[in-house]
This record gives sequence, C-alpha cells and structure tokens, in this order.
Amino acid sequence: MLSDFYKPGQLPISFELYPPKTDKGVRSLMLQVERLMKHKPAYITCTYGAGGSTRGKTLEIVEKVKTLFQVPVAAHLTVVGSSVADLRSFLAEAERRGVDYIVALRGDPPQGETKFKPNPKGLRYANELVELINDEFNELGVLVAGYPETHQEAPSPEVDLENLKRKVDAGAQVIVSQLFFRNSDFYSWRERCEKAGITVPIVPGIFPINSLAQISKIAKMCGAGIPKKLYEKLNQKPDDPEWHKRVGTAYASQQVNDLADNGVPGFHFYVLNQAEATGKILTALKEHMAKKKSGSPA
Repeated sequence: MLSDFYKPGQLPISFELYPPKTDKGVRSLMLQVERLMKHKPAYITCTYGAGGSTRGKTLEIVEKVKTLFQVPVAAHLTVVGSSVADLRSFLAEAERRGVDYIVALRGDPPQGETKFKPNPKGLRYANELVELINDEFNELGVLVAGYPETHQEAPSPEVDLENLKRKVDAGAQVIVSQLFFRNSDFYSWRERCEKAGITVPIVPGIFPINSLAQISKIAKMCGAGIPKKLYEKLNQKPDDPEWHKRVGTAYASQQVNDLADNGVPGFHFYVLNQAEATGKILTALKEHMAKKKSGSPA
C-alpha cells in the first residue's frame, strides 16, 4: 500500500517530473532521473500540461522510468476537459502500462481560461475522481494535493480543509502539499488537518528555486508566498540564474532540515526535470540526519 512507505523513521522521498516536448528532451530527462535514482526514491511521479495537453506523454514517461529504473511510478490525472469515459480510458491504459499510483487532481483551467468549467459528461471535483479510482481501479494507489496556504479558489481555509477531508474520506492514501516557502505555514496547516481527523501521511512538497522570474510566476499561479528576505536576497542579482540556484538550494536545504526535525513523514521534490539542486539538498539532509543521530550539533 502507498502509505506503507511512510513508516516512522523511514523518511522516504519522491520526485515529480514533467513530460519533455521532444525526443531529445526525453533522453536528457532519463539522464537526470538516473542521477536522481542515486537517492533511492520511493516512487517518481509525472505531471502534464494544463487541460491535459500532454496526458498521453505522461504515460509514456512513467512507463519508461519504471522500465529503465525499476521504481514505482505515479501518473497525474485531472478531471479538466474529460468525460468519465475519458478518465476510465486513461486509468485502464495506466494499469496496462504498469503505473502504480495516480495523483488525483481537479486540475487548473486550460491556458487562456480563468475559471474551471466541468465537462458536462465529466466530474467536478477531485474527490469524485478518487471515488472512481477506488471503485473501479482499486489496484492503483491514490495521492491527492493539499494547500498549506489555501487553494486560490477556496472561499476560506475552512472550506479548503473540508474539501481535502472529502478527498481523504473518498480513499486517498497520501496527501502531497503544494509548494511553500514558510515552514510555519506547513506546520499550522498540518495541525489543522490533524484536528479535522485527517490521519493519512501529509508530505511536504519542496520546490528548489532555479530563477527569480520562474518562481515569481509559479508562486503567483499557485498562491504561495515568497518570504521578503528570500525575495530580497534573490533580487540582489536579478539577472544571475546561478545566484538564484545557489540561494534557492541553500534555502530549500534549510527548509528540509527543519521539516525533518519536526516529524514530517517524507519529502516530495518538484525537481523540474533537473537533478543537481535536489541532489545537493538531499546530500545536506543526509549529513544533517547523521549529525543529529550522533548527537553532534547540527
């Protein structure tokens, strides 16, 4: 079972990829995955473009990763633009290709649209997708997303938490958080989840920053706040991506070490198809945990 990875003392890690647009990009990605495999991930996930634009490619990537590296894989699946028949078809194909888990999401509106519009023959909410998977494709484990800073479309944190609880009650086995940059936001959200009766593993999603422009855009899209001091440090050299990577990697490493000290069940890294930054963070985490175990000052 998916949640079995998250046993006390294990601290498993997982990585999220996205489908490259070209064959050359796929070959490059496999080289990056080979580097990431040195860190022994519990599983690897693959997303796709808004509105399902690269959905078929997602299955190709996860099948290739599983074949080459013999690691469990998860495919993202959103209800956006899909009929129930479309969703069943994707899930059947996922099973045929050896996919182990599904990251079940409602999904963002397609590019150019600002509001989610359900397919008249489809589903409206992620919890309905979780129910479909558990009713008809129950060999597939299910992960869902959670939002430490509240989903942008939710009218309140309370309603957002009710929606998350609905997904868990429908059969989700693991929650992976949206990216965040203040651990305090994650801790307060986790506490509210626990008070609401959510008992499945709540895994922090970590985003190593590669560039100021990129993270500014992504943070705005998903409603994640960038701490003022972090932004100011990144902006000391606004046109220097190497500086941004150094600052972002150091910051994420501090985040991860603190989260590990505060009882998270594991980590999910949004690696953006690059191994270097995440590798440095995990190496630093290993050293941090070794010092902690030996009793040396961390």
